Amino acid sequence: MAEFWEKSFQSNQEMWGWEPADSVAETVELFKGHGLTKILIPGFGYGRNAKMFHDNGFTVTGIEISETAIDLAKRQFGESLKIHHGSVSSMPFDNKLYDGIFCYSLIHLLGPAERSKLIADCYNQLETNGYMVFVSISKNDFRYLEGEKVSEDTVKKSYGVTLYFYGPESIQSDFGKYGLVEAREVTESKENQGNKPIQRFWYIVCKK
Repeated sequence: MAEFWEKSFQSNQEMWGWEPADSVAETVELFKGHGLTKILIPGFGYGRNAKMFHDNGFTVTGIEISETAIDLAKRQFGESLKIHHGSVSSMPFDNKLYDGIFCYSLIHLLGPAERSKLIADCYNQLETNGYMVFVSISKNDFRYLEGEKVSEDTVKKSYGVTLYFYGPESIQSDFGKYGLVEAREVTESKENQGNKPIQRFWYIVCKK
């Protein structure tokens, strides 16, 4: 996984641009509404989703597996935030507690044991009354039927990445004991993307 993402960022650099995912603005408002200030972002990338949190005054810490992505982030943020280099499977990277955690389009890249560990590790680094938000791919997404099925709701894509597709039952199973508040299906992008298919995700909110 580390090699895949390192090569991807080396080849494509800021591959998603700097516009945040649609779910970021909603999460910023959720966190602001509850007075949260210290945010952890596992799967930081080069920081396109972190930028809106940073610009809204949050203290942001990231975790990122690709050194190239971290270098790209430093061009944008300088030393104004901390990014731990490594896989989320090696959490925790510090002994801090955060009052907000935002994990976008990451957990579905992991195997069953890694998914369970990530959820537990994030929950363990939450302050009491803190919130964590996961955005993960849905079984209703068009990509569910594309590729080689390797196990239940798990599909290996032709470019080498294996994706796990969540549904209501698996969300309840994985997140139910971690203060699950809500889970609803959302689309990315909400704006017209021409002939590009709409991507369907779950927006999953937990409170400690």
